[in-house]
Amino acid sequence: MSLALLTLLVAPLMATAPEPEAPTPAAGYEESLLAWGLAQHGSELERSPEGKRLEAVLVAAEDVVAQSDPYPNILNVFHVRTREEVIRREVLLEPGALYSPALAEETARNLRKLNIFAVVRVVPVKGQTPGGVALLVITKDIWSLRLSQDFELVGSFVRYLRLQGTEANFLGLNQRLALDFLLRPDTLSFGQTYINRRVGGSRWYLGETASLILGRESGKPEGSRGTLVLQRPLYSLSTPWGASTSVTWNTATTRVFRGTEVWQLPYPDGEPVPFIYVTSEVSGGASYTRSYGEYYKVNVTGGVEAYHREYAAPAAAPLDDAQREWLKENHLPHSEDATYASLSLSAFEARYEVMRGVDTYALSEDYQIGHYVVASLRYAPPAFPSAAHYAEAGAAVRYRWLYADALTTVSAAGAIRRALGTGSQWTNRRWAAEIHQVSPKVLGGRFMARGVLDVNIDDLFDRIELLGGANGLRGARQDAYSGKRLLLVNVEYRTAPVVFQTLHMGGVLFYDAGSAFDRRPKMVHSVGVGIRFLFPQFNVYPFRLDFGYVLNDTLPPVGQRFTFSGGQITEYRPSILDTPLR
Repeated sequence: MSLALLTLLVAPLMATAPEPEAPTPAAGYEESLLAWGLAQHGSELERSPEGKRLEAVLVAAEDVVAQSDPYPNILNVFHVRTREEVIRREVLLEPGALYSPALAEETARNLRKLNIFAVVRVVPVKGQTPGGVALLVITKDIWSLRLSQDFELVGSFVRYLRLQGTEANFLGLNQRLALDFLLRPDTLSFGQTYINRRVGGSRWYLGETASLILGRESGKPEGSRGTLVLQRPLYSLSTPWGASTSVTWNTATTRVFRGTEVWQLPYPDGEPVPFIYVTSEVSGGASYTRSYGEYYKVNVTGGVEAYHREYAAPAAAPLDDAQREWLKENHLPHSEDATYASLSLSAFEARYEVMRGVDTYALSEDYQIGHYVVASLRYAPPAFPSAAHYAEAGAAVRYRWLYADALTTVSAAGAIRRALGTGSQWTNRRWAAEIHQVSPKVLGGRFMARGVLDVNIDDLFDRIELLGGANGLRGARQDAYSGKRLLLVNVEYRTAPVVFQTLHMGGVLFYDAGSAFDRRPKMVHSVGVGIRFLFPQFNVYPFRLDFGYVLNDTLPPVGQRFTFSGGQITEYRPSILDTPLR
């Protein structure tokens, strides 16, 4: 969502002076839609649907701007509401079968995961016969024709800006068309994206994206990137199999920035060396998944993949051979070609809870409760003379508890590789752990605490952690601290939102402590305040504006103590916790 669009959204709110009213509860936005949906069909909630025969599936689809919203209804002219058949094909219950609360809940989760609805409610309603029940699916579209925006802003310095002109629900068919613009301190890229989640009405997914990269100073092409994916996902917990094939490429000049300038690496025998290198990556692979179990799920995936990865100092860079070799050995990702076979297992408990007021306001958030484990093995044989020969393993474990509206999540992951053949050795040793606690509601809001430790011993591809500013330590200079390892703590109190018409706005008090280090952590502490705001017709997650103050280190200029971006600070976390093997 662009800043210009934010202005358009706020204007109707400011122009309307609502009558004073009682504070709206956090769930009020969804509950009002539930009442609307029941009225559309003249239905009444069924309090005891278990064991009853399902008579029908009813759909109530609301426009993106409802009569109760403060925005002009003419906006609906520019948005095609999701077609009823698109909603119906996600429903996992069949008329004539016994009603299943678990399948109703899974239907709601699947519809929310499409990211084309602001609200989804799936509820049982009284049927036409005494022993019957009907299923009512209520949806409210999210604005799909938009200039989506993702950014990192530190003071007046734009570290990252992505603008995507998107029709996320083309003609109400749940197909995405997009034109992409990506601005980094050194490059511009222009691209396009197409996603069809149900090719020809089937369960097959097709997605592709491609971008051209231009240097900001030269204006000349520096490379391109893109992906093509065809897959049949596990669309429900009872789906027995899935398959996927993909091709990805990335050719570009990579410049690593520290703050607002290219990082000047301290070369031991002379002048600093700029952290700039040429990236060439191509990969392709295919996999097949079998899924077992109902409540305790086990998914087993086998696959093959081949890749080429090459990283080198630019040919035109004014570096001698010694500097190039030093840069390659100490700072660049590892170059290699390989073909490997993989086997992975994921196991989890199919238990889910819906919460509100955790990472967003008013809208339902789905959380998997219990254990989640993923373990992967790879073997890369010496298939050709230059091929890497290795075996590697990785695992990630998460356990989540929900007790009295308090959500606790503990995660850990690790990976290791054994190079085989001549010069065999252990590499890619890395592990990470995270504890994330969300409190019950206190004065309408919630406390959130998160601690994460990422220990990189000799990862061949992710060699440096940068900390400061938008990426975890608010109030500090952007990327002020660097090291192979990361220790970070974030504590927040997120107030309940004030609801003005449908704008949800809340405040945040926060404390951050972190260190990017090689041997021993030296913690830097900061405190601050922030604002979160959400327009539920247009976005699912809030924007955040934070101001931080460093307590025990150098203070940056006042402007650089502000950070403005989308989502929550807890989204900044090591990727190994989700995907143990790169």
